[in-house]
Amino acid sequence: MFREKDGLGFLYKRELLLLGGAIFLYNAIGFSDYMVFMANTLCIGMCALYFNYFVGADKERFTISVYIFFALLTFSSIVMVLNPFYLSEINNLRSMLMGEPVVQSPSGIATYQFNFGYQLAALVPFLLIFTLVFDKALVIKIVSLLACLLFIYLGMQRSVFVGFVFSVFLFLILYYNYKAIFIVVFAVCAAFVFYTYILKDNTDSYNNILTKNEHNMEEYNRSTLAAENLRIYSDYPYGLIFYGKDWSDVTYRNEVFSSGITSHNAYLMFLTYVGPFLGLGILAGLYYKISKIIINAFRNVKKKKYALMICLCCSFIAVSINSLSHNSWLVSANGPTFSCISRFCT
Repeated sequence: MFREKDGLGFLYKRELLLLGGAIFLYNAIGFSDYMVFMANTLCIGMCALYFNYFVGADKERFTISVYIFFALLTFSSIVMVLNPFYLSEINNLRSMLMGEPVVQSPSGIATYQFNFGYQLAALVPFLLIFTLVFDKALVIKIVSLLACLLFIYLGMQRSVFVGFVFSVFLFLILYYNYKAIFIVVFAVCAAFVFYTYILKDNTDSYNNILTKNEHNMEEYNRSTLAAENLRIYSDYPYGLIFYGKDWSDVTYRNEVFSSGITSHNAYLMFLTYVGPFLGLGILAGLYYKISKIIINAFRNVKKKKYALMICLCCSFIAVSINSLSHNSWLVSANGPTFSCISRFCT
């Protein structure tokens, strides 16, 4: 079944070298965690083999793979929605599917909330934009929007909400031009009315994105963590790996990181470990081709043959924004972060 198609050969040589080098420097050298390094290498390698030898240049296989992927993410989100209402049954289902006990909720088919956050980040812009570019019926568009908002509301992922709003807003501007202004104004007014008369006085019945701040201590504020990480970065400007240090060596006196937590910013953590010169070079190499594909897709945003790629581009943008508030990302081969990018590199 696995075979080369159309004599394309192996399509991911440069990307695999960059990703392999990045995770080796970050996980193996920086964290001295060889198990994570091997796991990420295996995950990335399997994705590359799948897309290269099974999908290849076959558009139908690619389309089916994308639909299956997002169908699974949708199933995970539905499990998250049902979790508070059928706690023991859904937790048993999650444990069975993941092969390990439930650690955090709400997190769908994922062990931790941040893993599930990457699932939502990839899913919600894809669901909504898919109905727009493929010109589905109005009722389907409305149902899709409501489903996305429900997933974000109950999923308690603020970074997902930011990524969703940004990617959808960017799409609307490019796709509808000046008409997007009226759509955005209407959406903002509707959201304000909905929050004022429905959500504002009904946020305590179960956990949701509006009550999340009440459960967070001040020391876990993202901006505070990022500021502390920047101070560490200024003390070790060439990257921790060049000073022979790791995270525990430079934070043991810092009360903000007393619990062992980090900055919750994947890019900042990567630069703190690898340094600006090597780190920025790797990032530029990883995102250069992807950026070209995204720009080309947006230039042809109204052409139907680019419709699916537009959905994937917006999904990837949302995932990239989500990485600004979590430690896992592309280099960590976490959840759909790598899967979302795999086909971009062809």
